[in-house]
Formats: sequence, C-alpha cells, structure tokens
Amino acid sequence: MTRIVRRPANPLVAIALLATGALLAIGLNAARGVNAQAGGKPDVAHFQLVANPKFASCLARYPGDPSRPPQADVTVQRGELNDLLTLRIHDIKPNLAFDLFTVQHSSLLASGKPDPAFTNFGMAWYQSDVQADKNGNGTVRVRTILLDQIFGFDPAAGLAPTNTFELGFWFNNPKDATACGFDPTKPTPFNGEHRAGPLAMISLPSAKTGLGPLCINPDTSVTPARCNP
Repeated sequence: MTRIVRRPANPLVAIALLATGALLAIGLNAARGVNAQAGGKPDVAHFQLVANPKFASCLARYPGDPSRPPQADVTVQRGELNDLLTLRIHDIKPNLAFDLFTVQHSSLLASGKPDPAFTNFGMAWYQSDVQADKNGNGTVRVRTILLDQIFGFDPAAGLAPTNTFELGFWFNNPKDATACGFDPTKPTPFNGEHRAGPLAMISLPSAKTGLGPLCINPDTSVTPARCNP
C-alpha cells in the first residue's frame, strides 16, 4: 500500500503567494480605473464621441451604412501632474483632417439628438490636430489638465473660471462639408487659422448631471450639479 505523506506548508512559499495575490489585485484595480489614493476619485474616463447628425455623411467612410458609422473612442487617464487623453477614430472618410477642442457646451443632448436650446459652444480650448489615414483611422494623444479641473478664465473680459468638460473635433477644411450643406464662405473659428468647417463629432452631457464626460467626480448635492476639482 502506498502511503501519502503531507509535508508542512513552507511559510516562505505562503508569503510569496500572498504577495503575488496582492500584486494581481492592484493590477486589476488599475485596469478597471480604481483609484488607490485617498478620497476615492475615479482615475479613468472612457467615452465615445457622437457624429454631428447634419454632417455625418460627409464624415463617414461608409455613408448610408448604419452598421459602419464613424467612431471616436476616448480614454483619459488621471496622472500625478497632468492627465493623458487618447483619442482613436475609425471608419472616417480617408485623409480627412480635424481640429480637437475641449468646450463648455455640447450641441447634442444626452440622447445624441440635437439640443433645441443650444446657442453656442461657450469657452473653447484648442487641444490638438486629428488626422484620418488612408484607411480612415487615426490616433491622437494629449497630455494636459483634463479630468475634473480643466478651466479657463479672463479677468479682463469679466470671465470667471469656466470649465470645458465636453470634447469635440471640427472639420479643418470647410470644403470637406460642403456636400452636406455647409457654406465654406462662413467658416467657424475652430482651427489655427480660425477658418474651419463645422463640428464633426462631440461628446454627450450626462443625463443625470448635465456635465460633460471630463467631469468624473460630480457634486450632485447642488442644483445644477457641479464638478468636484
């Protein structure tokens, strides 16, 4: 008969296993955007931009195909000194150029439909150029202050600190949107030359707070909701 002898557990092995488990837990938490810092603020924002309905067919690589709409995925990782935004576009008409801005207001409702009360984008910050390649794809990375704290102010103009929690990009060349009804003799200011085309894609405000997706730590104890910096 074979006798099975169970050896006592090695305490060093047990300690090593515990340490490995702890490291794995930390790694999983980081991947899920769980903040290990005091205060419990989220560390990652992930959201999509939505095509401006009026100009979607001038933007899409496959216009008229609802299964292949233009896509823009955004991930923002909170950093110690600043944040990292990564924008990836897909199924865009090849070789189109755009200009990326953070703005105070979105022109769309949380549902993605045009906001009937929209008047203007408010405060706007030029963040980057965006370029679709020959396959209609592109990637942009921007490192700056973004999550919960991005703002601008101008005492000379009487402008108090104003947050820009929405993100969008505009056609760089006004002529790229003429087939959709845009008048190129009336450009928008959304590029370096201040002669851009119309809005191409933009983020949606939260249905609950009305704030843009760059605010991930909202204060809903007040009305309207504000962002905890």
